[in-house]
Amino acid sequence: MGIRPGWLRVDRRLGEWGIPKDSPAGRRIFTERMERRRGEGLAGEFKPIAGGWCVGGAEFRPELLEQVATPSGPSHCGASVQEGEQARAERLVTAGLKRLGWSEAELKTWRKGDQRKVALARELRGQTTMPLAWIAERLSMGSRGYLAWLLGSARKPKEKLVAQRFFANMTISLTDPFTRLLNKPRI
Repeated sequence: MGIRPGWLRVDRRLGEWGIPKDSPAGRRIFTERMERRRGEGLAGEFKPIAGGWCVGGAEFRPELLEQVATPSGPSHCGASVQEGEQARAERLVTAGLKRLGWSEAELKTWRKGDQRKVALARELRGQTTMPLAWIAERLSMGSRGYLAWLLGSARKPKEKLVAQRFFANMTISLTDPFTRLLNKPRI
């Protein structure tokens, strides 16, 4: 063991433990006390905070999760962010069901591809980071692949309608001169 730097003071720490002087005997006593404390099994004392970000009763956690309104940023990570996002998604689902006038039981009775379910899934997808598998399970929409197909195909009718109108106008403008030529009386 080397010489301790001058800036490193141990007298306060040793004094807290009732050790009057920094000596080999004092350090040995300090080591024994630390080892005894480590062996006491204080894991139960720190158990409430070891499991996550919330310390409090079972009723307190949902209250905190309701207050999570801001989306997670780059400095947020882990299970706490996921839990906050899930609480936010659940609030959106509840609001959507209320808007539709559906109960949880009715949600399961409607078809997996019901357009109202697809709209709710699109809202969830746009406002949360919940995975498709979670959304599909929560809204009783089958597999995540089917939900992805539904979300993709739900956009297509609008695109198809725009394309149909575009080509219909082109067809009319292209065929219009020909129809005039065909209908023109011959001399």
